[in-house]
Amino acid sequence: MGIVGSVLGAALGWWMLGPLGVIMGIVLGHLAEEKTSFVKDRDDLTGRSSRSGFLASLLVLIAAIMKADGKVVKAELDFVKRSLIHTFGEDQAQQALLMLRDILKQSVPIMDVVHQIRVNLDYSSRLELLHLMYGIALADHHLSHEELSLIQSISSGLGISESDFLSIRSLFQDDLASAYRVLEIDDAVLDDQVKKAYRRMALRYHPDKVTQFGDDVKRSAEEKFRKVNNAYERIKKARGMN
Repeated sequence: MGIVGSVLGAALGWWMLGPLGVIMGIVLGHLAEEKTSFVKDRDDLTGRSSRSGFLASLLVLIAAIMKADGKVVKAELDFVKRSLIHTFGEDQAQQALLMLRDILKQSVPIMDVVHQIRVNLDYSSRLELLHLMYGIALADHHLSHEELSLIQSISSGLGISESDFLSIRSLFQDDLASAYRVLEIDDAVLDDQVKKAYRRMALRYHPDKVTQFGDDVKRSAEEKFRKVNNAYERIKKARGMN
């Protein structure tokens, strides 16, 4: 089944309305004959619409970040492709790349899209979008000033707190100071406060909060969860905590 058939076979949810719907409507029209299932059927209508909306949002945000510095080069697409493969697997990554290339041709009112996402996705889902977006932006191990500025604007527009933004950003850094930022504490706190912070962040980033988006998105959330655990273990080791 082509992507249009797949979408029409599901409930047309919030993501096919507003500015995001305009963009995805153009893309779906262009790819009507492709055997693409990146935005795909699920076992129930709510699940289909939720996953489709999440992945459509991710692709539009990625496209905006890729264009932030005024150009998109093949090397950047290759880096993004590898990151998509890591997250979604070979087949779905190829399908996502077809959609992404079409989205890159569109004029995206990005902050209008961001507002639409904020209204329709819960906070945990928006945090996972930021995590995926940040990881893909860093696929080439470089984040330009323009890309970082746009990600910060998107994060703010999504209603993500500054402390949570810094926590997500610090997941991609590997030092003790970053470990403290992941747990949203400073190095002067007592050991009991470290433990409380870990429990709070472990609950906030628990993978079960995004199970409605499919196993691939949940795997990404599990990776984020592991990084929280790693940050906690680094702090414990540095402090000599049990």
